[in-house]
Amino acid sequence: MATTIGAGEYRYEYQPGWAKLPEGMTLQAPSGVAVDSLDRVYVFQRQGPPVLVFDRNGHFLEPWPRQDGVPADAHHIYVGPDDSVYLTDRDAHQVLQYDTSGRLLRSLGTRDKAELQAPFNHPADVCVAPSGELYVADGYGNSSVHRFSPAGDYLSSFGSPGRGPGQFMVPHSIAASQDGRLYVADRENHRVQVFTAEGQFLAQWDDFKCPMGVHIDAAQIVYVTDQIPRISLYTLDGELLARGRTFEGAHQVCTDSQGSIYGIDTANQRAQKFERV
Repeated sequence: MATTIGAGEYRYEYQPGWAKLPEGMTLQAPSGVAVDSLDRVYVFQRQGPPVLVFDRNGHFLEPWPRQDGVPADAHHIYVGPDDSVYLTDRDAHQVLQYDTSGRLLRSLGTRDKAELQAPFNHPADVCVAPSGELYVADGYGNSSVHRFSPAGDYLSSFGSPGRGPGQFMVPHSIAASQDGRLYVADRENHRVQVFTAEGQFLAQWDDFKCPMGVHIDAAQIVYVTDQIPRISLYTLDGELLARGRTFEGAHQVCTDSQGSIYGIDTANQRAQKFERV
C-alpha cells in the first residue's frame, strides 16, 4: 500500500527505492540534491563519484568523475536559472560551478585556504538571485553570507556570530525568492532568517529544531527541513501551509516541475522522493 502524507492541496505519495542504481553500485554518503529545468536530479555525495544524475523516475543516467580530488567534500548542491550546477566543496573552502555535463566552469574562493569572516571557511550552500548575483552561506567556520556579482566578483558580506537579528550560528542553507528576498536556515539558532538583497534583516521564523535545508519552488512556496525530522511549507511571508514528518536526516530538499519533493536522508544514506498527487 502506498504511503501518502499531507492533505488537501499538499498531498504526496512516497516512492520507495526511487534511486535505481546499476547492480553493485550504492549511494555513498549523499549530502545534497538538486533538480534542473529538464527534471534531471543531481545527487551530491562525499564518497565515490561526487555527482550521480538521475531522471525524475529514478533511472540512473550518469556519474560525474572526481578530477584530481575535486570536489573534495560534498555539502549542498544548487542548480541555477541557467542550469549551471553549483557544488559547495565544504572542506576545500570553495564553491564550484559546472555545466550539466560535469565540466567545471569556474570556482569561487581559494582552494584549501580558510578565511575569517571572508570567503570562505567551510561554506555550506549557494543560490542565485533574480539579479544574477550569487549568495553563499559561509556556514561552518564563518557566520556570514557573501554576495558576488554575476561575473563572480566579490561585492559584500553580512552577518556575524551570535543569536541576535542578522547574526548566525551555522548558516546552513540559503535560497532567494523572485522578489529578491533571501532566506537563510540559521541551524544552531533554530530559525530561518529573511533579508533584503543587501543583507538588511527583515524577519525570522521560529518553531524549528536545527533547520537544515531551505528551498523555494517556481510557485514561490518555501520548503524547510529540520531535525525533528519533518518538512514545513510556507508562503514567502511566513504563513505555514503544510507540515509533516518525512526524511530522517533531512539535509537538503528540492522540487521538480511537477511539484514532487526530493530529499537527502543522511541518517540512512538515501535519496528519497515524495511525488505530488
